[in-house]
Amino acid sequence: MGRTSVRAATAELARRDRVMAGLIDMAGPARLRRSGFDHFGALARSIVYQQLAGKAAAAIHGRFEALFDGPPTAEAVLALPEETLRGVGLSGSKTKSIVDLATKVASGEVLLDGIERLPDERIVQRLVAVRGIGRWTAEMFLIFQLGRLDVWPVDDLGVRVGYGLAWGLEQAPSAAALLPLGDRFRPYRSIAAWYCWRAVEAARSAAG
Repeated sequence: MGRTSVRAATAELARRDRVMAGLIDMAGPARLRRSGFDHFGALARSIVYQQLAGKAAAAIHGRFEALFDGPPTAEAVLALPEETLRGVGLSGSKTKSIVDLATKVASGEVLLDGIERLPDERIVQRLVAVRGIGRWTAEMFLIFQLGRLDVWPVDDLGVRVGYGLAWGLEQAPSAAALLPLGDRFRPYRSIAAWYCWRAVEAARSAAG
């Protein structure tokens, strides 16, 4: 995702929507930084971070990466006993998910090489074949690993709450209700989602 593309998308959203323009003025330019990991490493990290606070997840992920000589690979994960993975703080469920990811990548059942050339929905369907990777995780991969600009993660509570706050709704919309509300932001819905997250942060800061 090039900086120019994000900047142009942000400017277009500000022109289209008054509320979005206000969010952009408040939060500044969108910053959709890529993960810095290869595809396997990014997916393994996403599994580690599920349902954990940032510091705890970062500590476990750091110990997980320390098991390997270089970036983790599917083959390197499979060479380790599951007890070793559990020993860095991974739950049994997350251990099984990472092993399933490694197994399917190593066997070719889930191909990561060249996945960036596929359309969004095909990528989602490929990734959700892995235990522990649902649509939300696949959509975060699309946004932050592949830099896709038009992802609308309606299952993300932060996006739903942020939309409700920004547009003055009595309550956060459901995933089903939010889905069509993103249409006016096409083809830049990832940017719109980013500003919904910023609306939640601003509300928390205002609350003290």
